[in-house]
Amino acid sequence: MPLCSGMCLSTAKLVGKTALVTGCNTGIGKETVMDFYKRGAKVIMACRSIEKAEAAKTDIEKLCKDLPDTGNIVLAKCDLTSLKSVRELAQNILDTEPQINILVNNAGIMMCPKSETEDGFEMQFGTNHLAHFLLTMLLLPRIRNSTPARIVTVSSRAHTKNDINFDDLHYKKRSYSAIEAYSQSKLANVLFSKELAAKLKEHNISGVNTYSLHPGVVKTELGRHFNSSLFPGARQIFGFVMAPFLKTPLQGAQTTIHCAVDEKCADETGLYYSDCAVTAPGAKVANEDYAKKLWDMSVEMVQLGDFDPFTANDPGVKTI
Repeated sequence: MPLCSGMCLSTAKLVGKTALVTGCNTGIGKETVMDFYKRGAKVIMACRSIEKAEAAKTDIEKLCKDLPDTGNIVLAKCDLTSLKSVRELAQNILDTEPQINILVNNAGIMMCPKSETEDGFEMQFGTNHLAHFLLTMLLLPRIRNSTPARIVTVSSRAHTKNDINFDDLHYKKRSYSAIEAYSQSKLANVLFSKELAAKLKEHNISGVNTYSLHPGVVKTELGRHFNSSLFPGARQIFGFVMAPFLKTPLQGAQTTIHCAVDEKCADETGLYYSDCAVTAPGAKVANEDYAKKLWDMSVEMVQLGDFDPFTANDPGVKTI
């Protein structure tokens, strides 16, 4: 039986609430969508493959067909390796959704071979951090008008393993390490969530809380690149050795769900969680200058320009 010491026990309902979850046609993302759906929320599944998202939606609805007061699921296309696609998703949401009460930055890739996003960013940093940074910034004016609201970013304990190399974020000058690049992207997730909480406070914005988390070591498709990044057979060996300790996707989704809905953390913000409890993050997270530098560089890389998400007016839904 997999080890699991944290389960979200909250019975909070989400009727009348809207949640957006990225990368959720499988794994912990799919379990997160199903939980929100069971609680009565309108859940937007933002996925690269609409076909896979449709299959996941059908599966969730079938599994929950006998449950009362379920919500509804909406599909939205988004390829996080493309900032253009992220901007299109954000505009679509702003045009059609009057509120966003929960944003779960869930999607991620792990230890992939060296490659770049459409915009020339190292694949893991670009997908795991920059795409979610941009999505959150573009949606923030709507989120600010949807309080109480929560922004949950799925990180990993791997964020403690390496630093962020600000002089060569995208491995243009140094040799590539898939493990190091993954760790760098996950540290960026935690720093982003913490700095976002600080900036919301600076702008006297209340009712929008942020959370980052380690879901545990989960049996999902996230390790699909192990064979090519490490050595042939690495994924199979890892799966065999770690099998007694791996969480199921349902167990792995619990800390995300806890941060998104549990009443016990309703007044917490900018913190890091594991097994549904506040946990001390890596030492680098305590460095405020580090977080600010990453923020400023991220703003520049995603080309936010003069757009200030903390003061920008909510454009409102598009009227036909």
